[in-house]
Amino acid sequence: MRPEQVLDEIGRRLVKAREACGLPLGELAKRAGLSRRYLSMAEAGQANLSLLKLAGLSAALKVPLRELCDIDVGRAPELRVALLGLRGAGKTTVGKVLAHVLEVPFFELDQLVEDRAGLRLSAIFEIHGERFYREQQRAALEEWLATHGSGVLATGGSIVNDEDTFQRLRTTCRTVWLKAAPEEHFQRVVDQGDLRPMRGNPRAMNELKAILAAREPRYGLADHPLLTTGKTPQQIADEIATWVTTG
Repeated sequence: MRPEQVLDEIGRRLVKAREACGLPLGELAKRAGLSRRYLSMAEAGQANLSLLKLAGLSAALKVPLRELCDIDVGRAPELRVALLGLRGAGKTTVGKVLAHVLEVPFFELDQLVEDRAGLRLSAIFEIHGERFYREQQRAALEEWLATHGSGVLATGGSIVNDEDTFQRLRTTCRTVWLKAAPEEHFQRVVDQGDLRPMRGNPRAMNELKAILAAREPRYGLADHPLLTTGKTPQQIADEIATWVTTG
């Protein structure tokens, strides 16, 4: 990895960690004892931060120092892309195509949860409840991060409701929100042959709209919101790949 790539990667991690904490650039600079201009340059990959400055930023951001500077300079920068969105957003379909385009492996976080717990999701919720699921989800994410420097990860639609896990995801992955209207989410699920959303529930569409409205502010924290209306999975994947490799 070239020196400028190292600085770019540190800058990207600083931006993600700062945005995850909700800190304005000036406020972070103040807490870390840096000038606003210097921090701006650091986030742009244009400043060679000393270890002490990185330690100060780590403390101000309340993240481990290793998350900012633990970079394997002997290989390419980490390329982790996490897809967000409601059920029916196309995370699995797009994720598989995107993984092929980027030449990285594809994973589904809920599948990792099932593998870890040895139970299907329905059984996890029925037997152990949501709290256990959230614990398994966080553990599965940590295991994935520890073993995969690159990959495309399709997340569960409700991950944005778990503050700690969502923040961890945002500081370690490039997050993309696959946006669509409620009617599109609903129709995609039905087109896949899953009639559960409407079986015996005439208010299914209204409930879906309420869920989307409640989660939209959280989905909006993604690095890259992407409207998928009228686009094929290949077109969506190509757009994400271009953003990842040039952004």
